[in-house]
Amino acid sequence: MSNIPSSSHADSAAVAARIERRWAAIVVAIVLVFVAVVIYTGLHWAMMPPSRVETIDPTTLHVSGEFIESNLGSAVETDGSVTVRIVAQQYSFTPQCIVVPADTPLTFRVTSADVVHGFLIADTNINTMVEPGYVSTFKTRFPTTGEHLMPCHEYCGTGHEGMWAHVRVLDRAAFDKLAANARRLSCAQ
Repeated sequence: MSNIPSSSHADSAAVAARIERRWAAIVVAIVLVFVAVVIYTGLHWAMMPPSRVETIDPTTLHVSGEFIESNLGSAVETDGSVTVRIVAQQYSFTPQCIVVPADTPLTFRVTSADVVHGFLIADTNINTMVEPGYVSTFKTRFPTTGEHLMPCHEYCGTGHEGMWAHVRVLDRAAFDKLAANARRLSCAQ
């Protein structure tokens, strides 16, 4: 027989049960906090990232507003920053080649006229989805001059493999010289 009195076994069992209940309560509390965070962020952001909160009518995209063809490309703003407007459509980006200055704040505003497209600028961290009915907006800057390939990385139909464009990054002086002669810039100038 055991030398431990039976009341000692009961006390040990009670202590173990109390510790297990405490840890169970802590785990349940942690799970409830995680569920609350998920619910809050889901409702707060309406299950969409912030870049997708601006909507646009894709059926009138080319007729009126900021995405008419004469507004596409790079434009210098009054504060010296540059805004780039692009329309993705099966199976091209308009404009096909974009000119931007190096080491300058850039704002990209991109939308789709038809289906979901991918927007990726190679050798950078720029990567977003472009959906019809929404304007994807993001800010960046290119530290050095160079050429970057801009393919569509979201399957958009049978001509998807040919959907790509270029981004040409110029030094600020060369960009300003081009911008002095045109309101909107693309490689076609």
